[in-house]
Amino acid sequence: MVATTARALRIALVGTRGVPARYGGFETCVEEVGARLVDRGHDVLVYCRGSEDAGSSYRGMRLVHLPAVRKRSLETLSHTALSVAHQVRYPADAAIVFNAANAALLPVLRARRIPVATHVDGLEWKRAKWGGAGRRYYRTAESLAVRWSDALIADAAGIADYYTAEFGAPTEQIAYGAPLLDAVGSAKLADLGLTPRGYHLVVARFEPENHVELIVEGYRRSGATLPLVVVGSAPYADEYTARIEAAADGRVRLLGGVWDQDLLDQLYANGLLYLHGHSVGGTNPSLLRAIGAGAPTAAFDVSFNREVLGPAGRWFATPDDVTAAVEDAERDPVGAIARGAELRTRAADYDWDAVADAYDDLCRRLAARAFAGVRRPSGRRRGIVDETPARPVQQQAVRGEVTT
Repeated sequence: MVATTARALRIALVGTRGVPARYGGFETCVEEVGARLVDRGHDVLVYCRGSEDAGSSYRGMRLVHLPAVRKRSLETLSHTALSVAHQVRYPADAAIVFNAANAALLPVLRARRIPVATHVDGLEWKRAKWGGAGRRYYRTAESLAVRWSDALIADAAGIADYYTAEFGAPTEQIAYGAPLLDAVGSAKLADLGLTPRGYHLVVARFEPENHVELIVEGYRRSGATLPLVVVGSAPYADEYTARIEAAADGRVRLLGGVWDQDLLDQLYANGLLYLHGHSVGGTNPSLLRAIGAGAPTAAFDVSFNREVLGPAGRWFATPDDVTAAVEDAERDPVGAIARGAELRTRAADYDWDAVADAYDDLCRRLAARAFAGVRRPSGRRRGIVDETPARPVQQQAVRGEVTT
């Protein structure tokens, strides 16, 4: 085995919207891990979408701002192409590329002899927003990531199992971290007319596989007396947003995006029930933030969510399940709060310092060429995994069917 190096490294984090994290799991990971890698002495370069006016550094990370084509099918790849071109001129000792969709650009990094690990995230080709061409591209990109990455990163056991079953490919399993939210208070709730334990909460991008419409519909059918607070929106999703709005009744509070982190933390920490509908994206930072706040949680029934919540979680797969969950929480608030406290103890298993240690170790192995000469899988599929895209859960014939 090639010995790893103890020197400080130049590490490039490529393929996300960048920092500060205001969007999703990748950005949260880049911010929390990147800042800790800086603390360990590394020179960390983060590629960001947007204007130079956003600044050249953040939490010790150096930022490079590059444009992107503002079209859903091209935004990620166009920005990553420019980021990779910058890496050709200013190569890092190790690069972490987020999102398997960017795998088509990996040969450029390899030609420049930049060791690279690809964070493959969830099963993007199952997302409803992609048509046939988009799904085919993502499935091809998974194969390319397997073939051309020095290493693959999976954030959940279910994702690691998928790449093992489908490609015979090993992965570095590195989860996200869960911040433990202590003494966040509740002062900002009053500005929204809310009180502690006086509402239910959803925090999600408005995309079908996050099941926001299903949650709102299930809540509307319930006899709940507490309001449902919905935090989220999405670019390119006007039709789905309209469906959510149509499903809501007067008890539903649609807040849109909330960028005040203190307010968002107070919303997590003080709700009676957090409803988490994500189904295809692996371990989700919103779910981890919720358990770190001790939020009683009901989640869509998939392996990724069960891995995080364990026996203290509650599950749904249909609107009727959501109806039961909110009514049960209101009928027994003491029991709900106790489950939230149990979930908070699980959050200690998702520690950002330990996550950063794993990335540090991986980057050192990449820079030391520890993967050189290791034969990678070909990227050919074994055809073991169900290739059916995720369907709207209302159409599933079996109650509680799991889509992974």
